[in-house]
Amino acid sequence: MYMSFFGLAEKPFAITPDPRYLYLSERHAEALAHLLYGIDDAGGFVQLTGEVGTGKTTMVRSFLGQLPAHAEVALILNPRISPEEFLLAICDELHVAVPEAQRGSVKTIVDLLNARLLDAHAHGRRVVVIVDEAQQLSADVLEQVRLLTNLETATQKLLQIILVGQPELREVLARNDLRQLAQRITGRYHLDPLSRPESAAYVRHRLKVAGASGEIFTPGALGELHRQARGVPRLINVIADRALLGAYASEEARVSAALVRRATAEVHGRGVAARWLPWAIGGAAVLGLALVALSIGAAWHARSAPPAAAPPVAAAPAAAPAPRLPTVAEFLAAHAADTGTDTAFARLFALWSTPFDAHGARPCEQATAAGLECLAQKGSFAQLKLLNRPAILSLTRPDGSEQQVVIAGLDDQKAEIVAGNSTLRADLLDLQRYWYGDFLVLWRPPLPMARLLKPGMRGAEVRWLRQGLAAVRGEPTGGSDVYDKDLERLVEDFQRSHRLTVDGIAGEQTQVLLDGLVGAPGAPTLRGSGG
Repeated sequence: MYMSFFGLAEKPFAITPDPRYLYLSERHAEALAHLLYGIDDAGGFVQLTGEVGTGKTTMVRSFLGQLPAHAEVALILNPRISPEEFLLAICDELHVAVPEAQRGSVKTIVDLLNARLLDAHAHGRRVVVIVDEAQQLSADVLEQVRLLTNLETATQKLLQIILVGQPELREVLARNDLRQLAQRITGRYHLDPLSRPESAAYVRHRLKVAGASGEIFTPGALGELHRQARGVPRLINVIADRALLGAYASEEARVSAALVRRATAEVHGRGVAARWLPWAIGGAAVLGLALVALSIGAAWHARSAPPAAAPPVAAAPAAAPAPRLPTVAEFLAAHAADTGTDTAFARLFALWSTPFDAHGARPCEQATAAGLECLAQKGSFAQLKLLNRPAILSLTRPDGSEQQVVIAGLDDQKAEIVAGNSTLRADLLDLQRYWYGDFLVLWRPPLPMARLLKPGMRGAEVRWLRQGLAAVRGEPTGGSDVYDKDLERLVEDFQRSHRLTVDGIAGEQTQVLLDGLVGAPGAPTLRGSGG
């Protein structure tokens, strides 16, 4: 109904768990890494919990879409079943035929399942069981879950189990009679609601996926949406969808905070006060009392004061107001001529003390000729902090036009962005209104590096990788130039600890991050925005 009005290709806030709309906040990215880590772990359990509506099911759908080719998954969506039914559900998911006459025998079902797992192991395949709404599992089923992890070879567990549920799952697993199961949990992660900046980025992300070319929610509306939904993605979806409908009905091009409050009232069936209203009511009461006191004081003074008027007292000079920093929109408008691609690359190259020719070869070809490499990614401010390199940000204006700036500094609140010779210390929330995650960094490989370093390779670049990982861990930096199983494990540990995709392959992002942590001499870094 409102899609054509706002120029959208589809509804951006449907509550169905569509992986395309998954917004990876820092918490979600780490949770997804936990799930992917669980595939090739040596056994046991991974526990993922979160309040209702925080994105657990969407996370699982995204995980299923990223499964490696060697993984097989049994997904159990209805956990309120008996131990026999639970085992049969796993067999059905894994296409294990159980004779009708034996479907009541736990021993027979487990034996058939064990044979299936041994066959998968022999063919280099990994089997994972995911249980959604796991807080509803009975004690008998949880005991059966624990017993399944006893299926193993001499060196490896045959089954990895991922339990997904509401916070009550943590309480269930903390029970004394389930302590043996809890001791086998190798990874725990809890999804918290989104922070205010994350809520705003979440809304913008979904709108962009749906086809939005500019801002639809005002900054005040985004703040109000976070307050009313308390950072819970499902509630954000429901309220935002209703707010868009209200804006369409009122023929308003942008959603305001008032529309968000009205939408919240419709969703919850009650009135919602503006955030400032309690303060205003309290302030009005205080002001009323102050006026009464002032009136009484004036009357008393009129009765008791001597007839001679007091000499006038010179008023103290008013303090000069602090200069207001321009907003990101004002900065971009004022420096439109300095926010093109060539200007941004010239500034980024200058930070590397490298000349750039706007009329020469393509920028990344010039970078390669100078011993640098380009890394173009889509990510977050947290990812930029990890890479710790100046970057070109692609910013999108409300009219759909794009401008490029260089981010030269970053802390928890501010980003230092540069256009031409001008710099702005921008508020991150303000900057997020225009940045949808596209960035490009330069880095200088210490050797001619392959795009991917992976198991089975050997050479100087593999030795660099091993020595860099050892340096980060504070260990001796010698070692082999062969990418063996031990190095693969070290790469996985490094990726896991820095919230990268855990695949044991040292791609460009892993290489850049390692290079930054080792401390390449002469390489520019992202200084704190106040520095």
